[in-house]
Amino acid sequence: MSNLFDLTGKVALVTGASSGLGVQFAKALARQGADIAICARRVEKLEAVKKEIEALGVKVFCTKCDVTDNADITRMVNEVVECYGKIDILVNNAGVGDASPAAEMTDETWRKVIGTNLDAVYFVAREVGKVMIKNGYGKIINIGSLHSEVAMMAWPVPAYAAAKGGVKMLTKALAAEWAKCGITVNAIGPAYFNSEMTAGITEGDAFAPISAAYIPMGRPGREGELDGALIYFASDASSYTTGQLLCVDGGWTTI
Repeated sequence: MSNLFDLTGKVALVTGASSGLGVQFAKALARQGADIAICARRVEKLEAVKKEIEALGVKVFCTKCDVTDNADITRMVNEVVECYGKIDILVNNAGVGDASPAAEMTDETWRKVIGTNLDAVYFVAREVGKVMIKNGYGKIINIGSLHSEVAMMAWPVPAYAAAKGGVKMLTKALAAEWAKCGITVNAIGPAYFNSEMTAGITEGDAFAPISAAYIPMGRPGREGELDGALIYFASDASSYTTGQLLCVDGGWTTI
């Protein structure tokens, strides 16, 4: 049997790849042989990431992109296609966190969280989807959250949960619409992993009781523990799987 997880010859685009999970996702895809395109607002950080991924023996293209700017998304996608001729895999990763109480949240904060974590996921998928439809093949992996499924009592996440819940249903809707175009659309729902965005939560003393109360495994996620889900959805191993949200959460959503 051929290696179902081999991505040699594929082109993968990862948004929000200047730090954290985006970097991990890009490296995981590169280790399976995919050539990589990475984008983020902080283009100065992308150059360092590019060098790390190139050391894995694949091609890397990087470009600046603000995913809340539709014109910037269109330009970025066009640049990736100009570079590689196609996009086989999209990891829709760019996002922001927030823990503002609902009664105190500003309009600006709500719009920022929804705009980055939900609207941008659609707009990036739309533009990349056009490329994939033309080519008759595509693997879209949206990054949701355990908060696509559950809220939180320890701290407020109304905007974040609303956005990530929307990602779950957007994933299903795009999967249904594009299934006959040779495109699968799935989502990963991470719990709390150590990253730049979550460091203030996972590295503080307050997280220990959260782990004890909410996570059967009793700890946050570790680097590499999302790779299996990512490669499954990005590869032909998931050729008959679409519209699914896979929570990688240490058992959080089981209780």
